[in-house]
Amino acid sequence: MKTTLLQVWFWSVLCAIAGLPGLGRAADGPTRPPNIIILFCDNLGYGDIGPFGSTLHRTPALDRMAREGRRFTHFYASAGVCTPSRASLMTGCYSQRVGLHATPRDGIVLRPLSPFGLAPEEVTIAEVLQSRGYRTAIIGKWHLGDQPEFLPTRQGFDYFLGVPYSDDMTRDVGKRLGDRYDGIRWPPLPLMKNDRVIEAPVDRNGLTRRYTEAAVRFIRDHRHEPFFLYLPHAMPGSTRAPFASERFRGKSRNGPWGDSVEELDWSTGVLLDELVRLGIADHTLVLFTSDNGAPLARDPGDPSRGSNRPLGGRGYTTSEGGFRVPAIFWWPGKIPAGTTCGELATTMDLLPTCAALAGASPPRDRIIDGHDIRPLLLGEPNARTPYPVFYYYDADQLQAVRSGRWKLYLPLTTFRQHPHFRRGKPAEPLLFDVVADPGEQRNLADRHADVVSRLMNMAEAARGALGDRGRPGREQRRRGHVDQVTPRVLSACNKTRRAASRVRPCCLRPGVW
Repeated sequence: MKTTLLQVWFWSVLCAIAGLPGLGRAADGPTRPPNIIILFCDNLGYGDIGPFGSTLHRTPALDRMAREGRRFTHFYASAGVCTPSRASLMTGCYSQRVGLHATPRDGIVLRPLSPFGLAPEEVTIAEVLQSRGYRTAIIGKWHLGDQPEFLPTRQGFDYFLGVPYSDDMTRDVGKRLGDRYDGIRWPPLPLMKNDRVIEAPVDRNGLTRRYTEAAVRFIRDHRHEPFFLYLPHAMPGSTRAPFASERFRGKSRNGPWGDSVEELDWSTGVLLDELVRLGIADHTLVLFTSDNGAPLARDPGDPSRGSNRPLGGRGYTTSEGGFRVPAIFWWPGKIPAGTTCGELATTMDLLPTCAALAGASPPRDRIIDGHDIRPLLLGEPNARTPYPVFYYYDADQLQAVRSGRWKLYLPLTTFRQHPHFRRGKPAEPLLFDVVADPGEQRNLADRHADVVSRLMNMAEAARGALGDRGRPGREQRRRGHVDQVTPRVLSACNKTRRAASRVRPCCLRPGVW
């Protein structure tokens, strides 16, 4: 009997509804928006992985990702420290615009039991994608508020598994702080599922492995529908001795830092392999990057707390080493393999770019600082950075601006942390060509007075819009705030332990070693 066109259409629709492979999958493939995965490391330095020059750490999965994808060598976290950086990624805005840049008085990042967080009125990348039918998950470190109003499930995520702030914000650390930042009340480090604590204290050694297992489960469960997975890892992290699972502890050539980096590489390889195994790799955009640069050891030549080479400076500052981070985009068949982009792009671009890929629009009722960088991502000929200027803030202080190849450090009279001025008052601006001189060694201000003047004017425009050291900006929005802080019940009771033990294992395929 002949198969009619109507019958083919009927069975295609039926397969698609049932989530079956075959006709339904082929039919919806060309029109379904791509899956999006963002792998966001904590304090990973520019020079910590093979594709960006490391010969110390073994990163075969990331080497493969770079061979099959596209490196961005001038990709910036939009802040030099955790909370502001994550706020920028989520909202597509400078953290100063959404009020989460913090201040030296409040602390430069959110702590446990803080009354502040990302305002519920802000629109996150998860909310934009959720509006287009995406299933959304965050597995890992949130750090945008631990009160109920600020949790990921109130900010566009269907699912949350992870720690609500930095993994080094433990009860022991809080006790040492005492009354400072309300440390005496800090709870044991909690592992949360959605809005509920399921384990406390959580074993930090197992976080990368557990996050990877949960990520694989999420991908498998939602492989037949568009999904957004945000995986902000805890490692290498802020502690002097990062954590890793038993399989990786003591195995690298660079102590705990190297162990954690190599486990992050393993995790990435597991996820890429799973996408290939499920047949959805060519329908999934994956980004691997970091929230800021490595903090570095006291001796910058000591790699025990990461490397930002060949960039100058350390994490938590406005140096290139603090803001510029490794970035690899991977999307087989869409992103040109084995290529490099040297144009300036930032984590603020992820919201508008992902919105465009999903057929959505960024919020139109507010200023969004990021840009749609699909031309850079897809390697279109003559694609250029959309940034006429980029601002480097330390907390509430504007310290530097970049335009094109030029970066100007402003002549500040007071400063909290500054990569070039540590004593006394800087009397003159400093100008660097950060394309030719990424280590920021040769001050060219005397030779290019016109460039200095132009960038000084750009800085003044930023001060008016986003503020500067006690001077509010006219375009700033308020951060979220609660009047009453709600402590959570964080005891790892028998019930919690039994519930945790029932989580089914992931049965991961062998790693990349």
